[in-house]
Amino acid sequence: MEKKLAILLDPEKANLDALPITSDCHPDYFFVGGSTGGDTTEFVQNLKNVVNRALAAEKSKIKNLKSQIPIVLFPGNSSQFTPEADAILYLSLLSGNNPEYLVGQQVKAARAIRQSGMDFVPTAYILIDGGVETSTMRVTGTKPLNPADINTIVDTCIAAEMMGKKAIYLEAGSGAKNPISSEIIAAVRAATSLTLIVGGGIRTPEAMKTAYDAGADIVVIGNHFESHPEELAHFCRNTQNTPINPNDERFMRIALCEAEKALASNEIPIGCVIVSQDRIIGRGHNLTETLEDVTAHAEIQAITAATQTVGGKYLPDATLYVTVEPCPMCAGAIGWAQISRIVYGAPDPKRGYQTYAPRVFHPKATVTSGVLEDECRALMQEFFRTKR
Repeated sequence: MEKKLAILLDPEKANLDALPITSDCHPDYFFVGGSTGGDTTEFVQNLKNVVNRALAAEKSKIKNLKSQIPIVLFPGNSSQFTPEADAILYLSLLSGNNPEYLVGQQVKAARAIRQSGMDFVPTAYILIDGGVETSTMRVTGTKPLNPADINTIVDTCIAAEMMGKKAIYLEAGSGAKNPISSEIIAAVRAATSLTLIVGGGIRTPEAMKTAYDAGADIVVIGNHFESHPEELAHFCRNTQNTPINPNDERFMRIALCEAEKALASNEIPIGCVIVSQDRIIGRGHNLTETLEDVTAHAEIQAITAATQTVGGKYLPDATLYVTVEPCPMCAGAIGWAQISRIVYGAPDPKRGYQTYAPRVFHPKATVTSGVLEDECRALMQEFFRTKR
């Protein structure tokens, strides 16, 4: 199953106007719901309007909202059902022993859900202690499972599959200090074949990647985007990138060699190579200190070298490999050069193009991130460690 990202929006807390939604930077799903309430119908209608306006403002070709960003209900109780949504997680709190949330609320909503014709996903909701008391604990009067007791967690998930559930939602809780561990995710993944949803306490793309690598199919992020909506692009790119080409690692290692040249010259260690038809046509590394030129970034050096090689200013058949996410300046140059594919190693949440200009590349360009990410990041960390 392809990895997916969901944003959890609480009708009582979410600021829809702060969502930085574009046609090429958006989650795969919106989950809507909370433990306490809010007007779900009005909220879902407003959410549709906000997303439609955002897409229409940039003259997006996306016309069918439902096929692009499904709105899935994540209800805290039966009163939060609305037929305005596209689907509903038909949740049963299997980690607790309160019959009202095992089956009671489900019975109250069953007729309305069926009559609406809405898609529903029977889901085992399993709360695991994330280091804080959550609203789910207070409302349901139940305790979370102990994260150290992996056997009980896995047994609960096996029971869910045997009961006919279609998905498992491992939840650390809103504002959790500790996300669900990779050990728990991997153990559940190995024991069941259901769609595995993981949420709570995930605040970085690295933490999201850890959950994916352990076996999560869908990662849900809520609280973090309430306070940091501008970081959406850094999470979306991890789920919407093109697959890694078998040659990517080989050429990224050459870019790392360029970065090491920069490190040896006391420059910020970023390296870049540009490839066309399996041949390097340009390479470069950061030279801002050596040349006393703030524009002498690795990508600029490589683009200049490549255009000299081909004898023209456009590089439509080329792939650019760079060890760190391009800054807006370099991303602009890449776009003007019409480079068709961009591959980078480590993200740069503070200065990367995704934060400032996520649509700067050529419209037909594709992006792959995370190639040799750990090695690219380690080289940067080594440099800045010496500066402290």
